[in-house]
Amino acid sequence: MERIKGLFTIKTKFEGFLVIYALALGATERGVVYMHQYPGVGGQLLALACSGAVFMAGGKIIDALEYQRGA
Repeated sequence: MERIKGLFTIKTKFEGFLVIYALALGATERGVVYMHQYPGVGGQLLALACSGAVFMAGGKIIDALEYQRGA
């Protein structure tokens, strides 16, 4: 079970940045869909919320890696 758990653990900053990059790709794709479904300000606000969520999650991932390294 530990070997399987190790596959889903982010150990280095490089792996963290890869995860953040994947999140950003998905969020921008979702933001584009929102802007097509909801033209105007509503769609733009939803797209902005998607990108904002990536910034928040990315910050948490990097902070958690630094905290884990220090502990």
